[in-house]
Amino acid sequence: MATSTVKYLGDLRTECTHLQSGTVIYTDAPTDNHGKGEKFSPTDLVATAYASCMISLIGIYCNEHGHRYENGSATVTKVMAANPRRIGKLVIDIDIRNNGWDEQTIEKVKRVALTCPVAKSVSEDIELEITFHV
Repeated sequence: MATSTVKYLGDLRTECTHLQSGTVIYTDAPTDNHGKGEKFSPTDLVATAYASCMISLIGIYCNEHGHRYENGSATVTKVMAANPRRIGKLVIDIDIRNNGWDEQTIEKVKRVALTCPVAKSVSEDIELEITFHV
């Protein structure tokens, strides 16, 4: 079964529909690549998916091991590179403070987060700077 559909709307915008849920995301080309930057760009979605995947994996781990997980957030900075145009660097700050975890749990959670499927799917040429705030 297909995962999603993508429809070109004109003016460098797309409508992306997740088929299982019907959720719709709109994209726009970034201002540095002929767009208006009024919505996520496709590369913004990749960068954001990286952090979202990490935070979700922490949730899976905590659910499976009986750990409370109420506080988790991330800030993502995407840096583009040229020749060819691509994501050159991701700076991801993950805040998992105030969950009441001991040091052993924190280390396990950090290791689990780094194994996310998005991390395993993007180019190894992307420079990563990942910081956990615990």
